[in-house]
Amino acid sequence: MRITVLGTGVVGRTLAANLAGLGHDVVVGTRDPDRTLARSEPDQRGNPPYSAWAAEHPGVGLAAYAASVAEADVVLNATSGGATEEVLAAIGAELLAGRVLLDLSNPLDLSAGWPPTLFVKDDDSLGERLQRAYPATRVVKSLNTLNVELMVQPDLLGEPSTVFVSGDDAEAKATVTQLLTDLGHRDILDLGGIETSRGVEMYFTLWRQTGAALGTARFNLRVVR
Repeated sequence: MRITVLGTGVVGRTLAANLAGLGHDVVVGTRDPDRTLARSEPDQRGNPPYSAWAAEHPGVGLAAYAASVAEADVVLNATSGGATEEVLAAIGAELLAGRVLLDLSNPLDLSAGWPPTLFVKDDDSLGERLQRAYPATRVVKSLNTLNVELMVQPDLLGEPSTVFVSGDDAEAKATVTQLLTDLGHRDILDLGGIETSRGVEMYFTLWRQTGAALGTARFNLRVVR
């Protein structure tokens, strides 16, 4: 499968590396590839520059946002929620039409510092906003309730835990479900239409508080039924 991962941060890199390792044709999308590759200093969290990561993953391509999407079957949004709408606007509705957009983002508002609030909630969601803005794109919300290491290694917890899927297009959800299965997820719960993005996005507050109580982000929910 041809997969574009939007975003060069840790989430984007981790997913790109693992999906490429599963045999998918993966390209990372960025605003300016030359600038991305020219950075030589670690980021604010001490992660190495993208160029160092790219040297270790020569099979993963790098292209400007629009070019990265041109041949994609699935577009995986690993940008921050606050940047998502701007990034997709740079790509344009025409290029996104017909494609599966797997959205991992949460609508975090960090303008007042930590902890963040949500800039959309209760009667709307970022997932719904994206589907309304790009009606010909098949938006699926998933993986936004996990930290990145569990996105790609769910077995680190030692037992199955639940990952959620929201979207209006059954075929797109089936495609995403197959990718989740390939990544090792065994308990995948289809919540229904894209409006169910509201619940999984608002879960962020409980996720943050649980992580603080446990002292780790290596945890997940399991829906027992």
